[in-house]
Amino acid sequence: MKIRLGIIGIGNMGSGHARNVLQGRCPEIELVAAADVNPQRLEWAKKELTDKAVYFDDAIAMLDSGLIDACLVSVPHYDHTRYAIECMKRGIHVMVEKPAGVYTKQVREMNEEAARHPEVVFGMMFNQRTNCVYRKLRELVHSGEYGRIRRTNWIITNWYRPQAYYDSGDWRATWSGEGGGVLLNQCPHQLDLWQWICGMPVKVHAHLHFGKWHDIEVEDDVTAYVEYENGATGVFVTTTGDADGSNRLEIQMDKAKMVVEDDQLFVEVLDTPEPEFSKTNTSPFGSVGKKVLEVETDGENPQHIGVLNAWAGAILRGEPLVAHGSEGINGLTLSNAMHLSAFLGTEVTLPLDEDRYYDELMKRIATSRRKAGSQAVFADTSDTYSGTK
Repeated sequence: MKIRLGIIGIGNMGSGHARNVLQGRCPEIELVAAADVNPQRLEWAKKELTDKAVYFDDAIAMLDSGLIDACLVSVPHYDHTRYAIECMKRGIHVMVEKPAGVYTKQVREMNEEAARHPEVVFGMMFNQRTNCVYRKLRELVHSGEYGRIRRTNWIITNWYRPQAYYDSGDWRATWSGEGGGVLLNQCPHQLDLWQWICGMPVKVHAHLHFGKWHDIEVEDDVTAYVEYENGATGVFVTTTGDADGSNRLEIQMDKAKMVVEDDQLFVEVLDTPEPEFSKTNTSPFGSVGKKVLEVETDGENPQHIGVLNAWAGAILRGEPLVAHGSEGINGLTLSNAMHLSAFLGTEVTLPLDEDRYYDELMKRIATSRRKAGSQAVFADTSDTYSGTK
């Protein structure tokens, strides 16, 4: 039995998912339908993807057609929750591209609808969770063997985007069209991994620069400081303005330092946990001995294909998802909190004041400038999402 898949939105990401299915990389899924509001994109899909699928210019018509069992939502951010909810109401399994939505109030509504439809398999396209390096890191952190987290730092500045990227669609990098910048477009992966591995903080204080490196109205440069319930601290730095950026996650624990960089995991284990050493050591300049831990992973990093195949397994056999759709609210909470902190110029505590964030976002939407008349430019994104980037 194959799952009959429909895709809403066949732009850059939607067409990439379609190709993976059509090329047989998801053997339990067949593409039978797709919907897009752009007639030119539909014609392109018929010629370049497949002429065997049924194409719709209205997503709801596709959902009501009876042709599909499952749907992948790959549209601009504001419509993620809308179409996911429409799928759930019809008993259609749904996979949502990141981010889960633009603001947590709408995502909470989506999650509440999902809870009313336990028969629907609801997934989130957090493909970086399939990376063996991050999976192993999470296993080590959660093992309890290395004590508590003391400090986390993630510098993720290799999301470089030139001005042409932002000019490729009138919705990009606007409050009304996209709802945010680097935090909402590129960094949902890292924000999700950060909380998946390290947990959610309780305080956020962020400094955001809006249109610092590009002619855009949303953030393209971010430095955020967080505090966790156990007193640990963290820093998150990102931008789309560094032409030669970095991607380094560092986690300092009581008995180890763990680093992911260049798609490799490095672990240094202390001979004695720091709290114990500090209490018993008698040398004013004493230092703890350490050794490098040889870390083995399973070497697997299937990315989007892995997420879709796990989703198929969940639908057909009840197997685990890579990420349940309800988890999408966590990374978005961090994004919203960073935005709100910057909007207000102050520290923000979690749980997030969702109404306050929504009000502040609406103020910016009211004065948002869409790039009238610009034509969407589509590109092959397969090379840009193959690794940790």
